[in-house]
Amino acid sequence: MAGIYIHIPFCKQACYYCDFHFSTSLKYKDELLQALVKEIKLQKTYLNGETVETIYFGGGTPSLLDEAEISLLINTITELHSVSSSAEITLEANPDDLDGNKVRSLTQTPVNRLSIGIQSFFDEDLQWMNRAHRSVEAESSVKRAQDAGLENITVDLIYGYPLLTDQKWTYNLDKVFELGVPHVSAYSMTVEPRTALASFIKKQQQPAMNDEQSAAQFLYMMDAMQQHGFEHYEISNFCKPGHYSQHNSNYWKGVKYLGIGPSAHSFNGETRQWNVANNTKFIESLESGKIPAETEFLSESDRLNEYVMTSLRTMWGLDLDKLNTIAKGSDSELLKAAEQFFDKGYIEMDERVIRLTQTGKLYADHVAAELFFN
Repeated sequence: MAGIYIHIPFCKQACYYCDFHFSTSLKYKDELLQALVKEIKLQKTYLNGETVETIYFGGGTPSLLDEAEISLLINTITELHSVSSSAEITLEANPDDLDGNKVRSLTQTPVNRLSIGIQSFFDEDLQWMNRAHRSVEAESSVKRAQDAGLENITVDLIYGYPLLTDQKWTYNLDKVFELGVPHVSAYSMTVEPRTALASFIKKQQQPAMNDEQSAAQFLYMMDAMQQHGFEHYEISNFCKPGHYSQHNSNYWKGVKYLGIGPSAHSFNGETRQWNVANNTKFIESLESGKIPAETEFLSESDRLNEYVMTSLRTMWGLDLDKLNTIAKGSDSELLKAAEQFFDKGYIEMDERVIRLTQTGKLYADHVAAELFFN
C-alpha cells in the first residue's frame, strides 16, 4: 500500500501562526497545476507499483481549486497508478470556501473526505489568528457538507493561545460534538520562528504562549473526547471507531508515500526526498523536465529513530519486535534508555509494545528524543 500527498501552495491570506509553504498570489496557479501534472508523471515509478490507498490534498488551501482542477490531478494519478477502488481521497478546505456551489461541485469529484480548518468558533480568536473565515461560516460549512452527503469530515482546532479561556475551549469542543463530525485534529499553538506571530511576541505586541495553559487544555480535551466516544489514536488526532485518517495513519506506520508539489516530502522506506519550497523554481524545474528535489538515504539509525518518533505518537505504540526487524538487538538498547520513563509513569509496556500513558502524552516529543539511537 502507498499514499500520495499533493501540496497546493496558495492561500487567500496568511495566518499569523503558519510556517507552511504558500503564496497569497494566484498569478501562477495555472502554471503550477501543469507542473504538478508533470511531476506526477515523472514520479510514476517512485512507489514501485504499489497500490495507492490514499490521496491527500494539503496546503496551503486546496479548496481554492475548482472541480476540473481537482479532477485533473486525481485522473492523472489514476492513469499512472493502481488506485484502490476504496481509496480515501481527502481535501483540506477553509470554511469560507465551502459555499453551496463549492460543496455541490466537490460531490462531482472523487473526493470523499473533507478536512475543514475551523480552528475556533469565536470571531475574535479567528481575527487574532488572521483567519479568512468567521465563526458562522465554520459551523455552516460542516452542516452544508453533511447535507450534501460528504459526511466523512475531520475538523481542525487550535488550543493553548492567550485568547482561549478554558470556558471558550469547552465551548469549541462541545460545538464539535454537537456537529457530529467523526474525526478531530487538535493542535497546541506553536510559535514558529519566521512567522508574524513570532515577530509580534518578539516586539512584545503579543504575550508568549503559556505551556501550563496548553497542557491543561490538552488534558481536558483527552477526557472530553473519551467521554464522547472518540479514540485518541495519535497525539493530535481523535476519531470515532473506524474513522481514522488512513493517510496520516500510514505516515505513522511507515507506509510509503509520494509528495507532489513545492515543499512536499516523500518516503519509500530507504530514502527521504523533499521538493524545493519555491513556486517559481518548482515550475521552472518541471518545465525543463527535472524533479526539483533533494534526496537523503536513511541510515540504520535514521530508520530506527523514524520508527520510534512516529510509533510512540499512536495508540498502536512501539513494537519492540518490529524495531528488531530494522536492527537486531535494538530492543535491549531502547529498553535501557526507557527505564527512566517507566519509573516516571510516562510509558507502559504490554506484550512488548510500549505506549505513552495519559501523562506521558504531554511529553511525547521529549520521550521520543531521549529514546533516539545515535
